[in-house]
Amino acid sequence: MSAAQYLSENSALSESLAGFAPRQVQQQMADHIDRIISEGGILVVEAGTGVGKTFAYLVPAILSGKRTIIATGTKNLQDQLFHQDLPVMRSALNVPITVALLKGRANYLCTHRLNVNRDAGDACSRRYQHEFQLINEWAGRTRTGDIAEVDDVQEESFIWPLVTSTTENCVGSGCDDYNECYVLKARREAQAADLVVINHHLFFADMALKEQGFGDILAGADVFILDEAHQLAEVATRFFGLSLTSRQLRNLCSDARSEHLKESGSLSELPATLDELEKAVADLRLGMGHAGQRLSWTDLQGICDFGKLLEEVKKNLTDISDWLSDASERSKGLNNCYQRSLHFLERFSLIASGSEANSEQDDDDEMVCWADTSRRGFGLHSTPLNIAEIFHSYMTEVNAGWIFTSATLAVGDSFEHFNGRLGLDEPDTRILESPFDYKNNGLKYLPVGLPPPSDPSYINEICLRALPVIEAARGRTFMLFTSYRALKVAAQQIANHIDYPVLIQGEAPKQRLLKDFKAYGNAVLLGTASFWEGVDVRGDALSCVIIDKLPFAPPGDPVMQARLEAMQRRGQNPFFDYQIPSAVVMLKQGAGRLIRDITDTGVLMLCDPRFRSKRYGKIFLDSLPPMPITNRIKDVENFFRQKSPDPNSA
Repeated sequence: MSAAQYLSENSALSESLAGFAPRQVQQQMADHIDRIISEGGILVVEAGTGVGKTFAYLVPAILSGKRTIIATGTKNLQDQLFHQDLPVMRSALNVPITVALLKGRANYLCTHRLNVNRDAGDACSRRYQHEFQLINEWAGRTRTGDIAEVDDVQEESFIWPLVTSTTENCVGSGCDDYNECYVLKARREAQAADLVVINHHLFFADMALKEQGFGDILAGADVFILDEAHQLAEVATRFFGLSLTSRQLRNLCSDARSEHLKESGSLSELPATLDELEKAVADLRLGMGHAGQRLSWTDLQGICDFGKLLEEVKKNLTDISDWLSDASERSKGLNNCYQRSLHFLERFSLIASGSEANSEQDDDDEMVCWADTSRRGFGLHSTPLNIAEIFHSYMTEVNAGWIFTSATLAVGDSFEHFNGRLGLDEPDTRILESPFDYKNNGLKYLPVGLPPPSDPSYINEICLRALPVIEAARGRTFMLFTSYRALKVAAQQIANHIDYPVLIQGEAPKQRLLKDFKAYGNAVLLGTASFWEGVDVRGDALSCVIIDKLPFAPPGDPVMQARLEAMQRRGQNPFFDYQIPSAVVMLKQGAGRLIRDITDTGVLMLCDPRFRSKRYGKIFLDSLPPMPITNRIKDVENFFRQKSPDPNSA
């Protein structure tokens, strides 16, 4: 029986899965994937919302008996696939395969670091002592060491780096707990499994050789299925570059102290340079300005004495390395700190000298040096502008079938942008349309008379236009913005003019906001990039999506600017060849939040006047689901009265 037949109306699968509804496009997708698994090759398939792509690739993968790697976009999707979708499918198909979940090492408890920081006593502040105790208690009962099991400690907590490892601070086979290491256990299970679920970051960590040991797992695969594939190029770009962060430098200081004290060293023996490096790191962060910036080397020179601050960090790091050179003989932990200091110094020099090296490189090898700032830290980066050749080389070395899938890969009917960024050479491409009835269940609203997005009054104006739409929708709205600045301006105005609950990104964790949004049933949620994709709200709770403007990348982004300049030098048109295709994919993701189920209905409000006034606006509109278009608010009000009548108005 073919994979598609297992997804048909009268199959054993349809009988064992509650609520299963056969879909022709899902069966077509399963057939295409089945062929690639059997014969090899490359398949790029855009599967519209509602196709059911997860089952479409799980069925042929499980039935094939071949060793398969499935990579998802995020750890949340990874957990959903492994803990929910896979068990259901394995049970329904009744095929005896072994499966494994594998995450990056920072997702697993490191008992060595837990013990070091417990013994050090002052390794964490009083603020985190409670969290440390919760983790310590959990460590005594966990089987997997997966930190996702600890519900009472937030993923962003600063306690986690103290009890998890990185490639830099792992002491390897010299660790006293080496044989019981949770990372090694997870790797061994993955090596023995028929099907392994990973995420994009782990996939590229292996390719970039940043985590030793994963090569054996990926190299043995017969099939790679890369879900949410529209994210791949950006993730790859980060992994194939160099980075050095303030957190890495601070952790080095913290670990050096802890390892020294563990070996019964006295406080008086610690060099003052540890404090001086932490101060230099703090001074550099302070000089770089406010949080949330992405700055080129030239930008940094203009806002602070960047070179001098950078040199002070390097000087102190060198002094610490000299001290660790002598101390390294006392323990594996101190030797690890010494090796990290050497590694950081090398990386520091490569990044700092990158700007000069750029001018000597060919276009295809260009790197851009830049920095980013967060509330508490910074990162220094050297990033490749083109990863196509690197990725293509890896694929040609691996004798496997490759499947790339997402709901948003094509621009119109073309995969040229996606294929070009990853260096895919003439893959088989397919567009499988959503089975949802967009023509009858959806409406696009393009208001007229709005100023251009560059106008200072633009956000205020779109809020005024949004208010009657929100009222007609009775709340139940996502307002998606392309910047935090726009969100903050809109938040105050929206909250002051409606009576529905208003949820604002940043005021609570993302999952809490989504939970509250669904529970209220009439809320308005304001979000930026993280709410444009990977968010699934089905049913009446979400009946309207408002998008502030075309999601072009910020023009001041240093990586983007360097990439566009490189394209110009090669004779390309960066606006039409890169900026528009990237923005189309992002817009499709945002619009895709609206209709998530066969019975869903809703209005998509597109505020940007360029949809109508610019000739490229048609490219965007043609890439969206085929819903009727109006510029009249009365049509919006009529739509909601007909499709979603107010139960309180009877």
